[in-house]
Amino acid sequence: MRSHLLNDATAESYRRSVTEGVERVAGKLAATRGPFTGVTPAELAPAVDAVDLDRPLGDSSAALDELENLYLRDAVYFHHPRYLGHLNCPVVIPAVLGEAVLSAVNSSLDTWDQSAGGTLIERKLVDWTNGRIGFGPGADGVFTSGGSQSNLQALLLAREEAKSTDLSRLRIFSSECSHFSVQKSAKLLGLGMDAVVSIPVDRDRRMQSVVLAAELEACRAEGLVPMAIVATAGTTDFGSIDPLPEIAALAEEYGAWMHVDAAYGCGLLASPTRRRLLDGIERADSVTVDFHKSFFQPVSSSAILVRDGATLRHATYHADYLNPALPAAERIPNQVDKSLQTTRRFDALKLWMTLRVMGADGVGTLFDEVCDLAAEGFALLAADPRYDVVVEPQLSTLVYRYIPAVAASPEEIDRANLHARKALFASGEAVVAGTKVDGRQYLKFTLLNPETTAADIAAVLDLIAGHAEQYLGETLVHA
Repeated sequence: MRSHLLNDATAESYRRSVTEGVERVAGKLAATRGPFTGVTPAELAPAVDAVDLDRPLGDSSAALDELENLYLRDAVYFHHPRYLGHLNCPVVIPAVLGEAVLSAVNSSLDTWDQSAGGTLIERKLVDWTNGRIGFGPGADGVFTSGGSQSNLQALLLAREEAKSTDLSRLRIFSSECSHFSVQKSAKLLGLGMDAVVSIPVDRDRRMQSVVLAAELEACRAEGLVPMAIVATAGTTDFGSIDPLPEIAALAEEYGAWMHVDAAYGCGLLASPTRRRLLDGIERADSVTVDFHKSFFQPVSSSAILVRDGATLRHATYHADYLNPALPAAERIPNQVDKSLQTTRRFDALKLWMTLRVMGADGVGTLFDEVCDLAAEGFALLAADPRYDVVVEPQLSTLVYRYIPAVAASPEEIDRANLHARKALFASGEAVVAGTKVDGRQYLKFTLLNPETTAADIAAVLDLIAGHAEQYLGETLVHA
């Protein structure tokens, strides 16, 4: 069994196995004709259940053959131009190269004596991102597993900085369109989900700063503590960006920690044309970025950035066997001192390779392309009598609803849109997402693939209309 360990004696076996795996995936990518096959759980589960994990195949080629049927054949392929579903991006090749390197070397980014140069590369990228945000020299941060973890850590820091001995008095303010991780974080931090005050949004789905101001004043009048305001720079449903300068001014006035969840909108940090949309982000106390959304990185690649690096001490715990206090005093750079995680992948390497090969403008231009595409898609939807589109996009998301030409109740239209999404997914021809707006069922394009065209959008809209019309027609026949 030692022949399977990766070391100096097995380097050639490693080369052969990985090359074969790469060739299989490359062949699959080249041959994929749709984002999905339409396989159902009931169809695929028996094949997976039939595998006896206590009887190994003993050969990587055989394992890859099996994997073809269990995974590769029916995977949802985000690189396909008609994958228009969730916040999943196609990935750039330099990042995939970085993934291959980091997986093989397997550094753990918790302490210097496990990562060395990896520690310095991650710190350099944190400094680079802070510079793009506009933070000063005292800023810091650390890579995380994703936006939910980044938001959790930001609110942990906010809770500790509030310095309240009565957690029941703490309040978090976020828009009704903010990410669910805000409520989840409040629960995990012992505040309870009712500690989150939901602020309504305007017609563009941006937090209403006037209402926020009133809620903050009411909070103060009731003797409660405005612990944090979470502004969103790219909401999951609409890609909307809250009014950051106004929110920053209110955070300063009421002494609240300002966190900007830019998990989606962080691509604007590299945009050659749209960086102005993030004006005001430099006044935040903390920022979430998900490079695996709008920087075209493989999952996972996220970070939490803070304007004052000293606040990261709230996540620090010294263990004698790992990061004792003495090395900290000697300025040994242990990243675990800043992180909620201990063992942690060298995910920063993917972004490092991307920037060293493509440059920030190269990444930002790709994000600009999908934002331009969303503008084209909005024009198509606005001109199409079959659809109601909710809001003109700031980023690359479109939320819309099929409206039949014949009279139908709102409930029937809801069911038609749900059916159309499911039928489209089952066909494998395209993948779109769904959400609710004001209690009604809507569909969603999340455009993160520069290879997608306006023609793709138009074709998918025709497919959706066809499925919805068929459903309504069959419903009328049965009625």
